Amino acid sequence: MLVVMQSHATEPQIRAVCERIESLGLKAHPIPGALRTAIGITGNKGALDLGVLESLPGVIECIPGVIECIPVSKPYKLVSRDVKEEDTILRIPTPCGDVLFGGKHVGLVGGPCAVETEEQCFATAEGVKKAGVKLFRGGAYKPRTSPYSFQGLGEDGLKILAQVRKHYGLGIITEAIDNESLDLVEEYADVIQIGARNMQNFSLLKRAGRAKKPILLKRGMSATLDEFLMAAEYVLSEGNYNVMLCERGVRTFADHSRNTLDLTIIPAVKKRSHLPILVDPSHGTGKRHKVLPLSRAAVAVGADGLLVEVHHAPDQALSDGMQSILPTELAELVSEARQIAAVLHREVN
Repeated sequence: MLVVMQSHATEPQIRAVCERIESLGLKAHPIPGALRTAIGITGNKGALDLGVLESLPGVIECIPGVIECIPVSKPYKLVSRDVKEEDTILRIPTPCGDVLFGGKHVGLVGGPCAVETEEQCFATAEGVKKAGVKLFRGGAYKPRTSPYSFQGLGEDGLKILAQVRKHYGLGIITEAIDNESLDLVEEYADVIQIGARNMQNFSLLKRAGRAKKPILLKRGMSATLDEFLMAAEYVLSEGNYNVMLCERGVRTFADHSRNTLDLTIIPAVKKRSHLPILVDPSHGTGKRHKVLPLSRAAVAVGADGLLVEVHHAPDQALSDGMQSILPTELAELVSEARQIAAVLHREVN
C-alpha cells in the first residue's frame, strides 16, 4: 500500500499519517519526492491482516494532507517507481567534494580490488585523485573462492583506507562480508558495499538497513532482476533509503570473459526502480583491455556511475590484477565518460 500526500503537506501531517500506520502494527516509510511525499507501508512485524489492509484507505484518507491510498502489486514496494516516480539522487560527501549518483549525475569510483599495503594504496590513490575521481574503493575483507587466496587485511586494511582519506581527501567505499565486519566498515567507510556473494545474505541486508551510511549493493552472479530488487528492498525496509545498485556481470556459458556484463539490466532497473545503478566493468569482464570499452558502453546505456578497479602495479596485485587498469588509463576513461555523458545531457562528477 502507498499513501500519497498533497504537495503542500506539512511535516506534522506526514508524521500523523506515519503514527496512524504504525498504530495498526504496520511500518511506515516516508519517501520525499520532488513534488510530494509518498509513504510506503510494509507489514514487517508479522503476517499482515488482510482486514486491516482493506480498511486502510478509509482510515488514512481522512487524515489532513492525504490525497489517496494506492495498492502496490509488485513484491518490492519501496524500491519501486510506484512509491517514487523521479530518480533518487544519492549525494556522497567526501573531503574533496560531494559525489552524486542518479538523475543527470554520473559518479565515478576507482581503486584496487584489495588493500595490500599503505604504499600500494597511496600510490594508487594519487593516480585516482589526479584523474579527477573523488571516491576510492578497496577491499579490507575479501570473500574469495579459494580459502588459500588473499583474504584481506581486515581492520588493518580499514585503517589504511582511513589514511587514504586523510592524506588524499578521497571518500571510501569498502565491502562488509558479515554483521561483525559491517560494524567496523560503518565506522571507517563513507559507503558500505555488499558484494555479489552476499546479495541474498538476508541477515546482512537487514543489518545494512540499520546502518547510517549509504549502501552499494552488487547483483548476485545468477540473480534475476526481481531478486536483485528484492535484495535492495530488504535494506530499505529497515529504514536505510540511501541505496545504490551495481551490475557486475553474471555467470553464463561464455568463456571469453570472466563474467557476462549485463548492460540490459540498466534500462530494466530504471523502468522499475528509482534507485541509481552503477556498473562494475572490472568484475564484469575480468580482462583489463575490456574495461574501457565496457565503461563507455555503460555510460552510453544510462548507468549512474562506474566502479573501476585501478592498481599502480597490476601485475603484482594480490587480487584481480588481470582486470585492474593503470591510473593513466583511468584518466583516459574519465575523459571519455565525460564526453559520452554530455551527449546524453548528463555530467560526470
